[in-house]
Amino acid sequence: MPIRTSSRRLGSLAVAAVLLCAAAPDSPQQNAPSRTNRYQTSGAYGAFLDARFATVQGDLDIAAAAYLRALEADPRNVDLLQPAFAATLLAGRPEAVSLARRLPDVQAAQLLLTNQDIKAGAWDKAEQRIRAIPRQGAMQAMNVLISAWIAQGAGRTDAALALLRPHMDNPRERGIYALHAALINDMAGRTAEAARLYGVLQKEAGPLNLRLAQIIASWQSRQGQVSDATQTLRALGESGEDLPVSLPVLLANASRRPVGRASDGVAETYLTLAAVMSGRQDGGETTSLLLRLALDLRPDFTPARLLLAEILEGGKRWSAATQILAPVGADDPLSGMARFRRALLAERMGHTDEALAGLDQLARDYPDSPLAYAQSGDILRGKHRFADAVAAYDRAIARSGGPRRNAWTLYYARGIAQDRSGAWVKAERDLQRALEMVPDHPYVLNYLGYSWADQGRNLPKARALLEKAMERKPNDGAITDSLGWVLFRQGDTAGAIRMLERAVELQPTDAVINSHLGDAYWAAGRKREAQFQWRRALLFNPEPDDKVKLEAKLQEHGNAIDAPAERTVQ
Repeated sequence: MPIRTSSRRLGSLAVAAVLLCAAAPDSPQQNAPSRTNRYQTSGAYGAFLDARFATVQGDLDIAAAAYLRALEADPRNVDLLQPAFAATLLAGRPEAVSLARRLPDVQAAQLLLTNQDIKAGAWDKAEQRIRAIPRQGAMQAMNVLISAWIAQGAGRTDAALALLRPHMDNPRERGIYALHAALINDMAGRTAEAARLYGVLQKEAGPLNLRLAQIIASWQSRQGQVSDATQTLRALGESGEDLPVSLPVLLANASRRPVGRASDGVAETYLTLAAVMSGRQDGGETTSLLLRLALDLRPDFTPARLLLAEILEGGKRWSAATQILAPVGADDPLSGMARFRRALLAERMGHTDEALAGLDQLARDYPDSPLAYAQSGDILRGKHRFADAVAAYDRAIARSGGPRRNAWTLYYARGIAQDRSGAWVKAERDLQRALEMVPDHPYVLNYLGYSWADQGRNLPKARALLEKAMERKPNDGAITDSLGWVLFRQGDTAGAIRMLERAVELQPTDAVINSHLGDAYWAAGRKREAQFQWRRALLFNPEPDDKVKLEAKLQEHGNAIDAPAERTVQ
C-alpha cells in the first residue's frame, strides 16, 4: 500500500524538580500545609480546581490566572505559592516576579530574581544571589555560566574567563563552556582567543543547530570570511525543514554581533541549556522554564521563541505557540521562519484558509524560496484538493532549480497528488524522477512499486522495487503489504498470504492491509476468513472508494461460502 505522507519535537523532570521545588525546610513543619485553613472559602478551592484542571490540559495561561485568583482568596496559603509561581513563570506573566520574592528556597524563583538584578545593572547583588543557589545537577553548569556573565557585566573579563577555563578540560563539557568563553572574548575584543575557541566549536560541536550556526557565521562574517559564513548557514539550511525561507535574510544579516551585552549572554546561557535538554523525552517543562527565563531578559530573542513554540506545538498548545511567535517583527532575520510556523499552527487549529493565505504572502515576500508553495501543496493534498496541490507543487518546483537531489520530495509529493487526481501518466513520470534522485529511498520505491502492482503493470519491476524497499525497512507495515500485494498479483497466493499476515501484525488497524489479506484468503478458498477480514477492514475508517469496494465484495460473496474458490481483486 502507498504510505500516507503528511506535512509534518525536552531536560529531565528531575531538573525541573530541582528548579521548581524548594530546598528541604529546616523544620518539618516550616512549609507544611495548613490543615485548618486549607481552602476555607469556596472561591479559593474552586479556583484551585480550575488551575489544576487547566494545568493537566496544558492551558498555563488559564492555570496561572486561576492560581492567582486562589491566592487572592486565600493569601496565606503557602501550598498555593509554588504552583502559582511555576504557572505564572511558564505563562510568561509579570506576577511571577512578586511571587518569586516569597519563595527564597526555590531555585527558579531565585534565577528570576537574579534576572531582575541583572536588568537593573546590580551586578554585585546578582552575584550574591547566584552564589547562594545550591549547585545541584544542571544548576552546577548554569551557576558557572551565569556567574561568568555576571563577572563580565561587572567589567571583570579575566575573572569571567577564569570561571569557565577549568571546565573546558573535560571533553564532554568543553562545547558549552567553549561557546560562552568565545562569546565573552568576542565581546571583550580579544580576537585571537575568540578565534581559537570558535575554531574548537566548529571542530567538536558536530551538526550545528540554528543558534550555533548564527553565532559562528557572525564571527566568520565579521572577520571577512564571507564565503565561510555563507557555507555555514547554507549547510544548516539544507538540513532544516523551515530554515531555507529565512536563509537569504540570515546571510544578509550575518555580521550582526550575537551578544551585545552581558545580560544577552545570560539569556544565551538559558537557551544553550534548553537546547541541550530539548532532545530528551521527559522534561518539556524544564526546557520551557529555561526559555521563559531567557525571554524575561531578552524579549526579542527569536531563537528562544522558536524553540519554545516548538515545545508548545509538541504539546498541542497551538494557540499558545502562535502567541509566542507573534512578537517577532518583520525586521528580524528569523521573521520568515516565525511566519512559516504560524501558518503551520493555523492549519493545525483548523484555519486552513488563514494558513494558505499566510503561505501565499510568504511566497511573495521570499520569491527565491520554494518552501511556502511546497507547504501549501502538502496542506491542499491533505484536504484532498489534489488539483490545487499539483498547482502549488508546480510553483515550488519552478523555484527549486529543476530536478536536483534535494528537490526529490517535491516530485514525490506532486506525483502522489497527480496519482490521486487521476493523472497517472504524469504521476509516474514524477515518481520516476524522484527515484532517480534518491534511488534507495524506501517510500519512493514503495509508492511506485505498489502503484504498478495495483494496476497489474510492470509486475517484475514492481516486485524488485518493493523487495529493495523491504530490505531498507523490513518492519514497515505498508511496505510489507505492498510486497504481499505484488505477490498476489503474480499469482503467488501462499506467498502473498504470508506477507500480508505479517503486514496485519505490523499495522493491525489499517483498512487497506486487512482488505488485501481478505482478497488473498478468498483466492485461497478461505472464504470465511476472507469475509472476516473485509468486515474488519470496514471498522478502520477506510477511504470512501475503498469502503464501497469492501461493501460490494461482502454483498457479492456473502452467500458464496460453499462455492468453488475464485480469485477476486479490488
